This record gives sequence, C-alpha cells and structure tokens, in this order.
Amino acid sequence: MATSDEYKKQIMDELAEGNTEDLGEAEDDLTKRYQTFDDFAERSSKEERRQLFGRSFHPDRIPTSQMEPELSKAIAQIQPNERDDVARAFFKALQERGLTAQSLEQQLGLSSHNPNKMTAEDVSKLSSFVYHSHPDIFQEVMADQPGIVKFLSNPIVGAIFGAIAAKWLGKHK
Repeated sequence: MATSDEYKKQIMDELAEGNTEDLGEAEDDLTKRYQTFDDFAERSSKEERRQLFGRSFHPDRIPTSQMEPELSKAIAQIQPNERDDVARAFFKALQERGLTAQSLEQQLGLSSHNPNKMTAEDVSKLSSFVYHSHPDIFQEVMADQPGIVKFLSNPIVGAIFGAIAAKWLGKHK
C-alpha cells in the first residue's frame, strides 16, 4: 500500500495529466458553491450530501474489507459526542427495520447498546455492520454526520473525492 505522500503525488500526477472522472452536472454545481470539503460539510444541505455520498459510499464501490479499517480510524478521531450521534442515528434507522439495539449489542458483541456508553470500537463495529448490510442507512447517516468523512484516508475513499478536490484546487491556482 502506498504511503500518504506517495498517494498524494500519484493523485497530483494524474490530475496534472487531466486524468479526472466526470462527476456530472450536480457535482459541478457543488464545486462552484463550496470552496473546500469542510465548507461543503458545514454549509451544504442534507440532500446535497446525500447526493454525493449516495454514489460514493457503497460496498460495490469500496469493499467492506477496505472500508472497515478506515471507519475504525475515523471514528476514533471524532469527538465522543459526534460518535454518540452516529451510533444513535444508526440505531434509530435500524430500529425502523426491526433490529433492536439490544439484539445488535448481542449480535455484534458491543459493550453497550446505549450510544452514550459505547466505545469507539463499538461504534466502528456498528458502522461496519451498517455499511455492509444496510448501505442506504450508512449513506443517510453520513449525510447527517459529514464530519466523519474528513477522517477517512484510504486511497480509494480519497479517489472518490479527488475530482471534486481537483476542481476546488484548480480554482485557487
């Protein structure tokens, strides 16, 4: 696996060669309105985030085996109250599908089903389960909690946002 610096160099080389992906009009419009991903995360509507994340975060695009370690690292870096919010949102959506927090606690081996008492490892397990088994719920929660996305560093995840970043960077040359 390439180091972070090697990956950045590879992306920059590809961008310099014009190797970009056509993200369509919707994403073009998004890049005109937001200067950075943090700006996008803070000011965008849930629908805009859902539109972007809906195409990006799916086991068909990023295998669970690659997403799980990234989720673990990202969740460990977010604030505890944000972790609680992510767990709470997952439990709420899963409960609407008939899965109780208690049954998920047992099934996934969580230390608690109470979001306030869950560890980062517990939220990672829950996130991985949702990503793999209920990608639509995962996308919804990410649209509600976009701050977690900035902590994902996997080259595949980065590549999804690479073309958007290139447009943002290109405007500031």
